Amino acid sequence: MERETQFTRGRIGGYAMMKYYLGLDNGGTSTKAALYDLHGREVGTAGMDTVSLTPRPGFCERDMEEMWRANCAVIQAVLKKTGVSAQDVAGVAVCGHGKGLYLWGKDEKPARNGIISTDNRAYLYPQKWREDGTEQRVFALSGQHILACQPVSLLAWLKDHEPQIIPNIQWIFECKDYIRFRLTGEAKAEVTDYSGANLLNLTTRQYDDRLLELFGLGELRQALPPLCGSIEIVGYVTETAAAQCGLRAGTPVAGGMFDIDACAIAVDVLDERNICMIAGTWSINEYPRRQPVTDGSVLMNSLFCLPGYYLIEESSPTSAGNNEWFIKNLLPEVRAQAKELGQSVYEWMNQWVESIPPQEFVPIFLPFLMASNVHPNAMGTFVGLSASHTRKSLARSVYEGIVFCHKYHLEKLLTTRQTPPDCIRLAGGAARSRVWAQMFSDILGYPVETVAVNETGALGCAIAAAAAVGDYPSLADAARWMSPIGTRYTPNVKNQQAHQARYDLYCKAICALDGLWDDMRSVVEAQRGE
Repeated sequence: MERETQFTRGRIGGYAMMKYYLGLDNGGTSTKAALYDLHGREVGTAGMDTVSLTPRPGFCERDMEEMWRANCAVIQAVLKKTGVSAQDVAGVAVCGHGKGLYLWGKDEKPARNGIISTDNRAYLYPQKWREDGTEQRVFALSGQHILACQPVSLLAWLKDHEPQIIPNIQWIFECKDYIRFRLTGEAKAEVTDYSGANLLNLTTRQYDDRLLELFGLGELRQALPPLCGSIEIVGYVTETAAAQCGLRAGTPVAGGMFDIDACAIAVDVLDERNICMIAGTWSINEYPRRQPVTDGSVLMNSLFCLPGYYLIEESSPTSAGNNEWFIKNLLPEVRAQAKELGQSVYEWMNQWVESIPPQEFVPIFLPFLMASNVHPNAMGTFVGLSASHTRKSLARSVYEGIVFCHKYHLEKLLTTRQTPPDCIRLAGGAARSRVWAQMFSDILGYPVETVAVNETGALGCAIAAAAAVGDYPSLADAARWMSPIGTRYTPNVKNQQAHQARYDLYCKAICALDGLWDDMRSVVEAQRGE
């Protein structure tokens, strides 16, 4: 009790206050706010969807003003819902999806729509840079392969296709850095995000002009904001922002972090013992390590939010976002019926999936609806459909195919380790499903643990905020106290053989279709008149 009183009570203007920490999590199409106390207890959450704009196939954008208004709305909603006074919010931190591009103009407004990390318009640029040797030179500096959705690819695309945008760029932001800018008026670039964007030298931990020159972006150096750390107080809520979002003007705002770092912190993955998996829009598979992996065998190295560590990452936009598409497009009346009855469509899906035993054959699903981790033009597909299959069969296929894709990434990560992980710490939408979490354990062959919170990204932000304002001596201390590990699942040996047989088919399907995707892309572009 003494510890709780010491840390959770402070004074503002002579009055005692309870301390809470606000985490903001900005995904590709959703915005969430959550309040936590010093022990990581979730006091309340609020969230809303934002509109994903698809002006052309492969394009994924969002209105940046709508995005800011959504953050204001969820902050107001969580304060109202919980009854917590803005005076009692001790600190704020923001996380968001990495990659993508959010440009602030010299005319003091967004330079164009934001570009989400599932955007694939610039897919030809990484191919070109790979073929001409640029990627090899880039990897030697940044420790990363080049993705079509990274700012460097998108900026190169804009130079060629929207050149009028370039002279007006004041700041090149990542998702969460834009929101923090709107909160504080301070333009900063937090290192976990920008080191995952092919903009930082992995050795010096600073911007490197050689990288910009390799990408043909040298003229934009002045548009990169000054760097900051995850738990550095980088600004305070302005009077203008306070009037819009309901927070107290002067509330400290920490640097925050890339959402994959926030989730790792929230599930207490602080070293090499465990692997963090995030089943959200992206399939994120990661672990911290003292040294980067420099042989090119993994997709990305970036700076982790804990000093002295790098985050080793295998990822692609191939996870639970596919399930959202399945529900929206193939189960619209099921979702409407569940809502009418005050029930969850996700729980209905869990029941469907559980009703089909693993030993029963269902189609192989390739979760490439938004992008792929095997071929830049690969598309989603069901392989092995028959007249006996139903939407329940396809629901199980979707769950399974998403886990198979995580396994595909995991196998690459395991080659970089001397020892297997103790367990997989699972975050994202799949972690809230008992059926799905057990499937992860069965297919991956490791124990799986979840955390007892609804919003892991927001919790990671709250942990950062608590450390930033000095209520814990370090981020690691805050994480160990505030991460409430929940349910543990262990592999069901009886199910593993059936899953392994289908995973083998999954891998064979990927190989068999490899020669199809470029031809399919050519047909699509020809029919669009490109």
